[in-house]
Amino acid sequence: MIVLDTSLLVAWMNQGDVHHAAAASFMERFLEGEWEEGLLLEYVFLELVTVLQVRVDHPSAVGAGDTLLRAKELVFVPASDVFLPTVETFRLQGDRGLSFAGAAVLTVARRSAEGRIATFDGAFREIEGVTVLP
Repeated sequence: MIVLDTSLLVAWMNQGDVHHAAAASFMERFLEGEWEEGLLLEYVFLELVTVLQVRVDHPSAVGAGDTLLRAKELVFVPASDVFLPTVETFRLQGDRGLSFAGAAVLTVARRSAEGRIATFDGAFREIEGVTVLP
């Protein structure tokens, strides 16, 4: 299992992104089952569709959201399930520059994915016990 972060999904969906090739390569491995299932946090979903709506357009955001919600490889993690533990992670990791959504990603990765996070956010690389891919 692995947690998918917004930065990875944006790079995968945007061919012009500097990390697109690495994201596409990672997603190929992911879709082949290397990590079995991916965890898609509600916070990540919110960030992704917002970024796509602002940078691309509304239909692209809706299409991406629908694709992710239908993906059999993904397990959706509602925000309410991890809210209070995320508040604590945010308090403890705030000096590392993590957003609240990033704190949620970290919380779920530690609890459910043996610390594995698919991201291009460098802040995660500084955290002990976290494995950052790609």
